[in-house]
Amino acid sequence: MTDNTFNEDQERYLKGVTAGLHIARGVPGMTGLTGAKTLRPDDWHAQARIRAQAMGGELASQEQAKSECNPLDMWDRMTELAAKGAYPKGDDVFLMKGNGLFYVAPNQDSYMCRLRMPGGIWSTHQVRGVADLAKAYGGGYTHVTTRANLQIREIGPKDPLNVETGLADIGVLNRGSGGDNIRNITGSPLAGIDPDELIDVTPYCRAMHHHILNHRELYGLPRKFNIAFDGGGRISALEGTNDVGFSAVLPKADGPLPQRPYFRLGLGGITGHKDFARDTGVMLKPEECVPVAHAVLKVFLMNGDRTDRDKARLKYVLDRWGFDKFMREVQKELDFPLRWFDLKRCEPRAEIQRAGHMGVHDASQNGMHYVGVICPVGRLSVKQMHQLADIADKYGDHKIRATVWQNVVLGGIAKSDIDKVKKAVAKTGLHVEASPARTGMVACTGSWGCKFGNAETKGNAMTLVEHIEATLELDQPINFNITGCPNSCAQHYIGDIGLLGARVDDPDAADPEEADQVDGFHVFIGGGYDDQEGIAEELAASVPASRMPVYIESLLGLYLDERRSGEPFVTYARRQDMADLRERLAKRSAAAAAAQNATEQAPATDAETPEGAKTALEPTVESEAEVTQHPQDADAKREEDEDDQTNAA
Repeated sequence: MTDNTFNEDQERYLKGVTAGLHIARGVPGMTGLTGAKTLRPDDWHAQARIRAQAMGGELASQEQAKSECNPLDMWDRMTELAAKGAYPKGDDVFLMKGNGLFYVAPNQDSYMCRLRMPGGIWSTHQVRGVADLAKAYGGGYTHVTTRANLQIREIGPKDPLNVETGLADIGVLNRGSGGDNIRNITGSPLAGIDPDELIDVTPYCRAMHHHILNHRELYGLPRKFNIAFDGGGRISALEGTNDVGFSAVLPKADGPLPQRPYFRLGLGGITGHKDFARDTGVMLKPEECVPVAHAVLKVFLMNGDRTDRDKARLKYVLDRWGFDKFMREVQKELDFPLRWFDLKRCEPRAEIQRAGHMGVHDASQNGMHYVGVICPVGRLSVKQMHQLADIADKYGDHKIRATVWQNVVLGGIAKSDIDKVKKAVAKTGLHVEASPARTGMVACTGSWGCKFGNAETKGNAMTLVEHIEATLELDQPINFNITGCPNSCAQHYIGDIGLLGARVDDPDAADPEEADQVDGFHVFIGGGYDDQEGIAEELAASVPASRMPVYIESLLGLYLDERRSGEPFVTYARRQDMADLRERLAKRSAAAAAAQNATEQAPATDAETPEGAKTALEPTVESEAEVTQHPQDADAKREEDEDDQTNAA
């Protein structure tokens, strides 16, 4: 009897033929190529999937799930689960992320709810409301994330919609804050109060935010998408790490353009894949930014990879096509011509103050100041949130500004009230002033709350900070970016010192053959952003976490001894030969030598995170990383941000 089954190649071929026929003949609701005047929002994505299949591709499982149920249509399903007191399973776990709800088991058997607030500028009313929701339905705390956002954790199975509706009641609309969507729109945290800014980006962040909320076709992209607006002031928005970055510039007086603020368009930033956004040469009026972003998103959603999640970000469309072709396609989506302008004909950007988001500084309003408050690894208790809101209402402008460094800023402070504000902040247990090591610390979720974390990050981060404070006197800020896995939610590649989590054999085990797996880190140095833009280089691999503090102490001690006058760490790091630096470190300290030797004795593995690693501090960076088969390979499968950020979270 004849075997009528098809092998895998034959099935893929038949699917492609069928999809091609659908395109050629016109499928109801998918007819954009066959004369229909308009497409419904979901049709753009349906067409993109059909094209992928027609080319012989196999849709990723997430794309298949989205084709069967748009994540925006999950309300009834979420209501059903909540009524049963049940957590989601299978595709529902992924689809609920489109509503900002993450089931984060096994590390926490609960939901995490990610919020969104354009530019990270929150009213005190909203901060109090979020605090009350965290108290009523969560763990009694929130986290400031690396997208100037907030997260509520430890939400039980019956309460996710109580949180969602409660957020809506206070004007926090978090639709699309997770999944394959556009994440929180970030902007300069000092927008509107920065003496050095070219333009207040607040209205443009808000316009982009509401444009997304009201355009269904901008949900369900091939992969997540980040957008940032930088106003050209003293604090960077890190727009170079975003898929789309708008950077404020001022044309020189002797040029053909009027001397008013414009925005440069940068595309393709994804530092977890070792790439910053690249300048396109396009100069935009502020009011042109939102329509251009929409055009970029449309080209991306129609042409991004729906079959390979590793290659689904905007960067890979740009790599495949080149910038010229991509921008030609963007131009086709616009009803006005793009303006091309040489960056050299623009005034230099104002100097970035790396410590400008911490401590007391003058504001643009006459006689007013702002105060940067340091939140260790981003955690805020409900009580602290209410206390900060009280301070902002009594002495400030009734706003709390979150930063991408997981800190907050209070604006509108009169000079006569500065000391009162500092004392009031101190009573909360937070600080206005801290050591250069503490102020520059960013840490991702880590193994405490993320199943992809290879190491506990926040507890190890605080141990490192306390050790450095006790042993060294730093006189310049040092950015530590500590991430738990290659998804790079805490963007370890752009830190002065970046640590990437790994599982290593315990170097202190009595019997190396029977050694347990413990936390370890790969060490990278010399990363930077904006005027110091660059990807960090690996210095050491698989250093056990127990030996990390003395290793970093030795590294920073060597820097203090060898640096040139006033030389920042990033400049020092970039002029080093790594092999020679390792040799000098070994000569300087037996402990450093032992840490480096552990690289060979305790190789990194892809073992699961042990239960004991789940007892440390909670996570704060926006992320929804995907499984990495080989965590030691920083180029392996990953998703950076968001949470984790990373860029998490």
